[in-house]
Amino acid sequence: MELRFDPAAMDELVGSLDWYAARSGRAASMFTIEFERAVLLLREAPLRWPTFQHGTRRIRLRRFPFAIVYRVNADELQVIAVAHLHRRPGYWRNRTLG
Repeated sequence: MELRFDPAAMDELVGSLDWYAARSGRAASMFTIEFERAVLLLREAPLRWPTFQHGTRRIRLRRFPFAIVYRVNADELQVIAVAHLHRRPGYWRNRTLG
């Protein structure tokens, strides 16, 4: 299944990775590995995670306070947000991705 990122979600991913990299190369590497693990799980079975808010689903990253908020549409996974779990809940709800 193709993975498509909302531009704001991509900005969140890059910003988070930059934040970890500025503090520790090891932390940035672990964040990347954990994000990639979550994406692999999503692609394997996108309906495995329960419905969340506003017609989305989410998978939480282990060891990092983030979740990938996504929608399943026909032949693609739409990543709506790479959301920090301790900041502004639901801020992404107006993102549509078309």
